[in-house]
Amino acid sequence: MKNENHFGTLTERMQAFREEVLDEKPYVDAERAIWATEAYRESLNQPRVMVRALMLQKILEHMTVYIEDKSLLAGNQATKNRNAPVFPEYTLEFVMNELDLFEKRDGDVFYITEETKEQLRSIAPFWENNNLRARGEALLPDEVSVFMETGLFGMEGKLNAGDAHLAVNYERLLKEGLRGYEAKARACKEALDLTDPDSIDKNVFYKAVLIVIEAVRAFALRYSELAADLAARESDAARKAELLEMSRICAKVPYEPASNFREAVQSVWFIQLILQIESNGHSLSYGRFDQYMDPYYEKSLQDGTITREEALELLTCLWIKTLTINKVRSQAHTLSSAGSPMYQNVTIGGQTVDKKDAVNPLSFLVLQSVAQTRLTQPNLTVRYHANLDPKFFDECIEVMKLGFGMPALNNDEIIIPSFIQWGVKEEDAYNYSAIGCVETAVPGKWGYRCTGMSYINFPRLLLCVMNDGVDLTSGKRFVKGYGHFQDMESYEELLDAWDKSLRELTRYSVIVENAIDKASERDVPDILCSALTDDCIGRGKTIKEGGAVYDFISGLQVGIANMADSLAAVKKLVYDEKKITRDELWNAILDDFQSPENQKIQEMLINDAPKYGNDNDDVDLLVVRAYDTYIDEIKKYPSTRYHRGPIGGIRYAGTSSISANVGQGMGTMATPDGRHAFEPLAEGCSPAHNCDKNGPTAVFKTVSKLPTDKITGGVLLNQKMTPQVLSREENKQKLEMLIRTFFNRLHGYHVQYNIVSRETLIDAQLHPEKHKDLIVRVAGYSAFFNVLSKKTQDDIIGRTEQSL
Repeated sequence: MKNENHFGTLTERMQAFREEVLDEKPYVDAERAIWATEAYRESLNQPRVMVRALMLQKILEHMTVYIEDKSLLAGNQATKNRNAPVFPEYTLEFVMNELDLFEKRDGDVFYITEETKEQLRSIAPFWENNNLRARGEALLPDEVSVFMETGLFGMEGKLNAGDAHLAVNYERLLKEGLRGYEAKARACKEALDLTDPDSIDKNVFYKAVLIVIEAVRAFALRYSELAADLAARESDAARKAELLEMSRICAKVPYEPASNFREAVQSVWFIQLILQIESNGHSLSYGRFDQYMDPYYEKSLQDGTITREEALELLTCLWIKTLTINKVRSQAHTLSSAGSPMYQNVTIGGQTVDKKDAVNPLSFLVLQSVAQTRLTQPNLTVRYHANLDPKFFDECIEVMKLGFGMPALNNDEIIIPSFIQWGVKEEDAYNYSAIGCVETAVPGKWGYRCTGMSYINFPRLLLCVMNDGVDLTSGKRFVKGYGHFQDMESYEELLDAWDKSLRELTRYSVIVENAIDKASERDVPDILCSALTDDCIGRGKTIKEGGAVYDFISGLQVGIANMADSLAAVKKLVYDEKKITRDELWNAILDDFQSPENQKIQEMLINDAPKYGNDNDDVDLLVVRAYDTYIDEIKKYPSTRYHRGPIGGIRYAGTSSISANVGQGMGTMATPDGRHAFEPLAEGCSPAHNCDKNGPTAVFKTVSKLPTDKITGGVLLNQKMTPQVLSREENKQKLEMLIRTFFNRLHGYHVQYNIVSRETLIDAQLHPEKHKDLIVRVAGYSAFFNVLSKKTQDDIIGRTEQSL
C-alpha cells in the first residue's frame, strides 16, 4: 500500500500559507459595495452595460490590494483573504435582514464588524427597489407568485447573485492576451454602420469592453508597483528576486500574451479573480487546465525558467489563492449550497480533439498539487475515457484514498456523444470541461448556467398530485388537480395525474426562469465575462443577449431515489398486493407515521417494497418512466437566448442537486417511501440512505438505467467507502475495474467518492476541534465538515458505506 506521503508534502511556506488562509475568519466585507454604489450613482444616465463597465473600473481602481508574504501570486478579492464582498446591485435585502444573524448560523457562519454594518446601512437606501431582485420579482407574472412565496423552485440564489456556471476561453487569453480582445473590439466598433439600429447598442458594448480591458490592465499594474515597492524593502535576497519577477509579470499579463508558465499561471489567476469581483455568480471554472497550461509548463522546463518542483509549488499557491475567494449567501440559499462552496472546477485528463488520450505531464502535476493542498477548492474533475492512461488512473485513485472527495470522474463515453446529439460540433464536444459540480460545457463558448436554473422537487410534487393538486406543506394549490389519491383506483390513474401535473409545473418553472433571466440580461450584464466568451465580441452582444456560441441550460430535479421508492411502495403494496389501503397510506403520511398503527405502515413501506439502487427493474424503471415525462416536456421550452445567435438555446434535464436535497427535504412532508417529514431527500441520483443493499455494482446498474444521454445537465452519483476498504491493494484494483465497467459498459455519467468512516464523522461532530482539516464530499463539491449545518452533517453520516 502506498502511504499518504506518496504525493509528497507542501513546501514549508506553502504549508504555512495554507494554515494562514484556513485560520482566517470569514467576514462580510463592504468595500466592493461602497465603490459599486459610488459608480452607480455617478452613472445614472448611462446604459446599464456602460454602468457595469464603469463599476468594475471603479472597484479595480480603488479596492485594497496586497501581496501576502508567502504568496507567489498577486491578486485578492477583498480587504482580507476569505472575506466575502457584498454585491448590492443584485440585492442588499438579505444582508440587511441578517446583519445580526450571520454569526449565529448553524452552518456557513460569517462574521461582521459594527463598522461594516454602518457602511452597509449608509448605502442601503440607494439600493432599495433598485437591484436585480426587485426588478426580477417585478417581472414575475401573478400566476407564479405561489411558487415564489413557497420557495418551491429554489430561486433564492438566482435573484441574489450572478450567473457564472461557465469557463472562459483561457487558452485564447494566454495566446493573445487581453490586447488581442481589445484589438478585435476596436475593429468591430470601427466597422459598425451606425445607421443600423442594432449598432447603437453594439457601439456601447464595445466601448464598455474597452473600458474593462484597460481597467484590468491598470489593476495588474497596481500589483506590479506594489511588488516593486515590497522588493525595495525586502532584505531576503531570494524573496526580493521573487517580488521583482512578480512585478515584471504583473506589468505584462493578462494584457500581453503569456510567454512562460509563471506568466500563464498569474494571467489565469488574475482573470479568475476579477471575474468574481465583477459578479458573484459561483461555479466559475478553470476549464481544461492541463490542456491549455501544459505547453507553457513544458516550454519553461526546457528553457530552464522553472523546475518541476518550482512549478508544483506555484500550483499549490494557485489552489490556496483559489480558496481565498468567498461568497456570502442568504440563510435560505445556504440550504442548497452548504459549506460556502464556490465550485471552481479544474478539469484534467480526457481526450484531445483528434480522439487521443489527453493526459500530459501537467495532468500528473495537477493531481499531485491538489493532493498536497487537500482543500475544498479547486473542485477537481478527471475526464475518464476507455483509453485513459492506466498510470494516471491509478494516481487518481491514490488521490481519492486521501479522503477529501476528489477527484470526481466524468465519462467521455456518454458526455461527448450527448453533446454531439444536441448539436455541438465534434471538435468542441471533445474539448468539454466540468463546470462547478458535475455539469459540463465547452470552455469559452458556452453561455451562463449550464445547470442550476430551478429545482423541481419530485417527491413534494408527488404528494401534491396525491392531494388533488394542493401542496401538502403549504396548503397552496400548485397545479389544477387531477383527483385525490384516496379516489384513484389504479396505479395508472396516479401516473396519469403525475404526468399532467409535472408538465404543468414544468411550464411554471420555465416562466420563472425566463422572467429572472430577462431581469439579469437587462440589469446586470457582465462585460469582462462576455468579452472572454466566444463570440460575444464578434456579435456585439453580452452572454445573456445571445453572444455565446452555445447556449444550453438545465434545471435540477431533486429526490430521484425517493420518487422511485415512493412509486414502488404505492404500486406494490397499495395497488398490486393490496397490503395497504389508499386511506391507510394517506392517513399515515398525514400523521408522519407517528401512531403505532402508522409506524407499522411505515415499516411495510420501508421493508416490503423494492428499493432504488439494487438493480431491480420493479423500482428502477418506475422512476425512469416518471422522469421521461419531465424530459419530454422541458424540451418544448426554449430559453431567452433561442434564435438570438447561439446554437441550442434550449433546456434539458439535470440531477446535480448540490445540497438542495437537505433544504428541499425541509420543505417536504412525509413521503410514501417511509421517509419522515422534513428529513433530507436523497441527493443527486444516489440511492436513499442504506436502501442500496446489494453493493456498488447494483447501484451502478440502477443509475445506468436513467436516460443519461438526455440528462446532460449532470447525473450526480455519490458513493462512500471507508479508508480501510481501500487500504488493500487488491481492493484498489477492484475499484478501478468497477469504475471502468460503469463507464465503459454501463455508460455511467459521473461518480465520486467519500473515503471516510462513519466513526470519524461522528467524532468530528462531537469534537470539531480535533478535525479541523476534515473534508467531505457534500454533493458535486467538497466542504470542510465543521462548517456544515448539523442537518447536512447528519445527511453525510447517514449515507451507505459500500464494500468491494
